[in-house]
Amino acid sequence: MLLLTDGEGRIVWQLAAYSGKLDVMQRLWELAKKRLTPEELKNEMLLRTDGEGKNVWQLAAYSGNLDVIQLLWELAKERLTTEEIKKTEMLLRTGSTRRKVWQIAAYRAN
Repeated sequence: MLLLTDGEGRIVWQLAAYSGKLDVMQRLWELAKKRLTPEELKNEMLLRTDGEGKNVWQLAAYSGNLDVIQLLWELAKERLTTEEIKKTEMLLRTGSTRRKVWQIAAYRAN
């Protein structure tokens, strides 16, 4: 259930981030901690990209909900090494607009 994808290759976690649903994301994370391995939490919940190559950070930025981005940051610090964070360029990735995640979040912040 947690890792099933839609037509755009997104799992429910990514959809919740894109919609800016902090409460849903918190509940999904708690469920995922019970049902997924530590590797799946890292690779599927924090590092996974959708069919367009967008990661959960980019999707969250488009929601404009800074609390969602803060949650992702806290989870990343808890689950990822500094090297993994740097390697994936989570916060520096650009989308079709060529804007960085933080630029998108600042523009859309609510």
